[in-house]
This record gives sequence, structure tokens and C-alpha cells, in this order.
Amino acid sequence: KAVAHLIPFIEAAKQPGAKAKGKIIMATVKGDVHDIGKNIVGVVLQCNGYEVLDLGVMVPWSTILDTAQKEGVDIIGLSGLITPSLDEMVTVAEEMQRAEMSIPLLIGGATTSKVHTALRIDQAYTGPVVHVLDASRAVGVASQLLSDTQADPFIKATAAEYQHVRDARAGKGASKLLSLDDARLNAYAPDFSEKAPPPEQPGRHVFDDWSLDDLVDCFDWTPFFRAWELAGTWPSILEDEVIGESARSLYADAKVMLEKIISEKWLTAKGVAQFWPCARHGDDVVIHPNDDELSVRLPFLRQQFIKSRGRANFSLADFIDPEGDWIGGFAVGIHGIDEHLARFKADNDDYSDILLKALADRFAEAFAERLHQYVRTTLWAYAPGEQLTNEALIREQYRGIRPAPGYPACPDHTLKPILFDLLDATNTAGITLTESQAMLPTSAVSGFYFAHPESQYFGVATIGRDQLEEYAGRRGMDLPVMERWLRPNLD
Repeated sequence: KAVAHLIPFIEAAKQPGAKAKGKIIMATVKGDVHDIGKNIVGVVLQCNGYEVLDLGVMVPWSTILDTAQKEGVDIIGLSGLITPSLDEMVTVAEEMQRAEMSIPLLIGGATTSKVHTALRIDQAYTGPVVHVLDASRAVGVASQLLSDTQADPFIKATAAEYQHVRDARAGKGASKLLSLDDARLNAYAPDFSEKAPPPEQPGRHVFDDWSLDDLVDCFDWTPFFRAWELAGTWPSILEDEVIGESARSLYADAKVMLEKIISEKWLTAKGVAQFWPCARHGDDVVIHPNDDELSVRLPFLRQQFIKSRGRANFSLADFIDPEGDWIGGFAVGIHGIDEHLARFKADNDDYSDILLKALADRFAEAFAERLHQYVRTTLWAYAPGEQLTNEALIREQYRGIRPAPGYPACPDHTLKPILFDLLDATNTAGITLTESQAMLPTSAVSGFYFAHPESQYFGVATIGRDQLEEYAGRRGMDLPVMERWLRPNLD
């Protein structure tokens, strides 16, 4: 049932001469807690005759290798969503090489890419390494890797493709960047006479049980369907000529489960929001939590790529007034899912397991959206007259932004512990962080509130060595550690 919409892709991906089945390990790497995509791939493979050993989430390399050797598996599949998982995948590849293994290694997940796989993972392991773009391709890749007739040509073709990626990157050279000093000279300069007033209700606001029924009204359904690899935009996806029938069936099942979630109170939405006086100091924002507490420094990164037509090189710090301002923070999480997942697992109900996780993610994102709206209209109240439809909210047609650590405007995941300490998020919202700064429960969102009307989202993208070294000093971290956290933003 979970893969009904993928059956046409599965049939098309089958290769003549492929073995009937093989044994495959699936694991989300250490520090990462996201597994919807991995679980869908596992179900697809099982439906096509493969034996799948799903090791779950936050799996260390030692467990992966030990299981592979004890079980005599044919393929190892790794998944990850957050950027620190990329380095962990390299570690797994290095340990497979050290153990003199030769079985294929599959790489997948939202944060992964063919380029990263070619440049770093494939370089760490001499066995076959293949980046799998989505679940619909997993069977085709596995069948070729385990085929008596197709394995060698497929492996050679993939290796040649990855070598081409490396050659192209080597020929491209380093990105053309401004020096950090020049980028700062091109900083964005908002009109601070238009900045938001101080919050009407300053301090910390804790929400122990936000109405789930209210959050459904804020659902953005498009990412829900994409989690199931149904590409399209809500609500037109329901009438799509190719996938409309599958989308309608999935949506109907989701609505049935939503009714149970709400009526039987399966889940609890907990969150916290808080506002602090602050000021910009260079590319840092210095927060003053209370008069009797020491200040807290939030370092932010700045764009360094060369802009055209007089466009600025942004940093989030640009939106804070050096003469004094306010900044906010939030964390929201959806609790109570584990007992229901355990029930589905006991019933071997993969479909309901994945469906509930996908809906919990929608609740978390909807909670972040609804809480931000409440902040704008009531708590901070810098937009008290705002009246926006859900479609307008999804399109971010409101004043202010809520960038999250680990995302393009704020790519440093290590700012999360600072935010969590300021919010006391573990006690106020029941959310904890893994060593890779993934949030538990898995369906959780956190970030900062910027209220200036000119604040906007952007991507920091590639930064130079000068900024990396200076930022490591501002963060108080050793350079190699900082380099590991910011590797996706380095040439």
C-alpha cells in the first residue's frame, strides 16, 4: 500500500538478468534522526523481493559494519537529512575501506548529492559507491549492482561519471569570492527608522498543548506529497493526469488518520517563544537576556560571492540595529508519536508508520507557522492588523522572517545549542539535540525571529577561508571543528 504510487517506476526500473533478491542494510547515520525517505526505500525494496535489514536512526558506523559482516549483506544503504550527516557518511566509507570491504555503498537523503558523493564519499572507499536520487530508482540501482551481467558495466559507468564530476570541479577552480572585508563593505543597510517596536509582551511564552485542530488549518500539503515522492503542488496535484489518483488516495488516508490523531489525542504540540533586547556588533548580534545576566553573542555568516547590479552581500546581522533592537527565538515539537509507531511496527504496518511521521512533520511546520503569526499579531505585535490566508502564509507574504540554524541564511548548526539555552527548550518544549544538532522529537522546528520589514531570506552559499578562520574565532571553536560544520559552504 505504501508504494502503490511507485509501482510504475518499480516495474520500469527492473532490469533483465537481475537476481531475484539480495540482502540490504538500511540505516540513518549517527546523529541524524530522520527516516521517512529511508523507510519508503526499504518498503520499495522489500516489495521487490529484497531482504532489508533496517537498523533505524542514529546508527554508528561500527553497528553498520558489524551487522553487514555478521549478516553477509550484499549492499549497505545510508541515509541522512541534516548536513553533518555528510561527514558521517564519509566516516562510514572510510571504515568500510579500513575493514577491506568491497560491497556496494548506496547514498541517499535530502542533504546528499551526486557531487558530494563523487568528491568525498567515492574517494574514501574503493568499492562501488552510488548516489540514489529517490526511492523510485532504488530497485533499478540494486538490481544492476547484484546482476551477474550488469554489475560490472554499471559500476564502471558510475565510477566514470563520478570521475568526470571531479575533473570538472578541478578544472573549475575556486569560486570567485569577495574578501570578507569587501563583503562587509557591501553589507545591506536597512532603514532602521522603520524597525519594529519593542514587543508588547516581552519575555518567555510557553505553550504546553497547542490545539492540533487549529494547526491543521495551517498545513502546507505540498511537502507532504513530496515526502512520498509525488511531485506536484497542492491542490492541483489532486487532479494531475499521472499521479492525481495516487495523490487523492494518499490524501484520503491522511484525512482519516488526522481525524484519529485529533479525536484520540495521539500527539501533543509543545513550544516556546521568547524575545530579547539586542544590538548588532559587526556580524554578530549581542543579546542581553536579563539585566543581571551576561550577554550572549550570536555570530552570523555573510555572503561573499560577487553580486551584480549593486546587490548587497547579506548577513542576518544586517537586520539588527547597532543602536539597540530586539530579536526573538522559538522551538516547537510534536510529542507522543513513539507509542503509535510501536503499535504500527508490531502490526508490520509500514504504511501507517510512514504516514504518521509525515503528518507529524506537517504539524511541526504548521505550529512554527501559526506561532510566528501569533508573535507578529499578539506577542511582539508589530503587525497587529495582519489578516493573511493560509496560502499567503505559505508564500511568506508577511513581515519578518524566522531563519533556522542549519538552513541557507544561517548554515551553522552549532548555533542551535545557544538558541536552546536561551529558550531553555529542553524544559519548556521537551526538545533535545543529538551530537549532530538534530532535534528530538524528529518533528520539530526552531529558529530566530527577525522583525524588520526589510528582513529577508537568502543563502550564504560559499564562503572564503578568511571568513571561516575569523568565524571560528568568533565562535570560539578550533578551526578543524568549524570546518567540519561548515563544509557544505566551503569550496
